Amino acid sequence: MKWVEIQIKTSKEAVDAVSNILYDVGADGVVIEDNDIDIAGFDWDYVDEDVLENIQDNMVTTVKGYLVQSPSLHDKISLIKEKVNRLPEYNLDKGPGKVETIEVDDEEWSNWKKYYKPMKIGPEIVVKPKWENYIPQEGEKVVELDPGMAFGTGTHETTYMCINALQKYMKAGMDIIDVGCGSGILAITAAKLGANHVLALDKDDVAVKVAEENIKLNHVEDIVTVKKNNLLEGIELEANLIIANIVADAIIRLMPAVEKNLKDGGLFVTSGIIKERQDDVMNYVYKGNLSLKERMEMGEWVTLVLNK
Repeated sequence: MKWVEIQIKTSKEAVDAVSNILYDVGADGVVIEDNDIDIAGFDWDYVDEDVLENIQDNMVTTVKGYLVQSPSLHDKISLIKEKVNRLPEYNLDKGPGKVETIEVDDEEWSNWKKYYKPMKIGPEIVVKPKWENYIPQEGEKVVELDPGMAFGTGTHETTYMCINALQKYMKAGMDIIDVGCGSGILAITAAKLGANHVLALDKDDVAVKVAEENIKLNHVEDIVTVKKNNLLEGIELEANLIIANIVADAIIRLMPAVEKNLKDGGLFVTSGIIKERQDDVMNYVYKGNLSLKERMEMGEWVTLVLNK
């Protein structure tokens, strides 16, 4: 199998946003390389242009992600470039914003796996890659993953906060909807925490396939149903809790449907919101029947817990 390594040169402040851009298009195993060098003492008037370009390249951070070669690859790369170019709209310095691609084979791509280890999130949940051994301690619930090329390993701040929110607010017997399920990590977590039924939705074929495989891996097929779907379009199910770890614009579009699909007294847990966009999301919250119950923050990211 052939993969493409996407390399994006950006500023330090935009690293989280660029990582999320890669996750959004289906990349996983994001690697961050900080190339800072000491530029003190340089006489810029006497630096050759080629040397100057090399120095500038080494003053930025490189974010790498991996995509499988497919007919949709060209469109995904175009989308990455478009989103990187739009970072200044969110008051983020995109740096050079240079997007480059390198073809790699399966063995090279899989090297990132050695950095992905079992992670304890909150009081109960341990997220474990399927190739790692782990003996759970008393009270721990293990979510086993083979993330493939779908977003969601637990290492990203937004996923981490969502898993914590589920442990804090979910009660056994709840009906849950996971919008933009990616690898299925949040849907599986909800099942492990005692959900009655979880409907996991994603518009991406790869994500649906990966989620189905991870649901089987965790033996929760009787609880979690996966469906290809765009947000909540056409979904009639009413849930006690809806969770959506996506992006601000999609969350705003989702709001009216959340109010329709959420039972009275239900909770909407949503993340994937960079700090600069939280007011945009909250402006839509104030217009509807949702109120803010809790705001979580980690790095450049915000998670909102909203009550109907």
